[in-house]
Amino acid sequence: MGAVMKLILLGPPGAGKGTQAKLLSESYGIPQLSTGEMLRAAVKAGSEIGKKAKAVMDSGGLVSDDIVIGIISDRIAQPDCVSGFILDGFPRTLNQAAALDKLLASKKRALDAVISMSVHDEELVKRIDGRFTCATCGAGYHDKYHQTKKSGICDKCAGTTFTRRPDDNAETVRARLMVYYRETSPLIGYYFAKGKLSTIDGMAPIGDVTKALEAILSPFAKTHVKA
Repeated sequence: MGAVMKLILLGPPGAGKGTQAKLLSESYGIPQLSTGEMLRAAVKAGSEIGKKAKAVMDSGGLVSDDIVIGIISDRIAQPDCVSGFILDGFPRTLNQAAALDKLLASKKRALDAVISMSVHDEELVKRIDGRFTCATCGAGYHDKYHQTKKSGICDKCAGTTFTRRPDDNAETVRARLMVYYRETSPLIGYYFAKGKLSTIDGMAPIGDVTKALEAILSPFAKTHVKA
């Protein structure tokens, strides 16, 4: 039995969308589609839409919604997306959501679910402010919530070098939250009106968040459609 689902995860930066998308992808056997990764892959492949994206990026411009939609169109036509996909980081605006609906309709496909991962803003700031990563294996830690068992030594690979993202600080997180509430949070109402929206507590432990997602997605996980 395989999963058949076209899914969007919504939530502010740091809500855990990427982590959960990766877990769901592994569990259900459908690809996690990140706009950044799709852009890089299209540019590397040298497709027509990839060439357009490269020209814009090389000039220092922002890739237009039309180009991003074109890249998504090419990507979801690939064989591994026959049973569905998880969109991580797209759409970000109402215009992008409308363009995605139009694209899916043209392919006689439709979203199965949109799940909003709700957060407590100040707790989210605390969660991100203080994150650090092992430079050797990429294991993640936190000054307050998840320290290494032995000070200065990675639990997984015994590495002793750690890095911090320059934007993982309270001021930058609050600025990113402001952008999210201004541009992306209106999508919650958009998908609610379409009857697609479910909401879960994104601040719960990772395992609990995964269980909540699986409970919502269980109707789709029990169905398999042959290509």
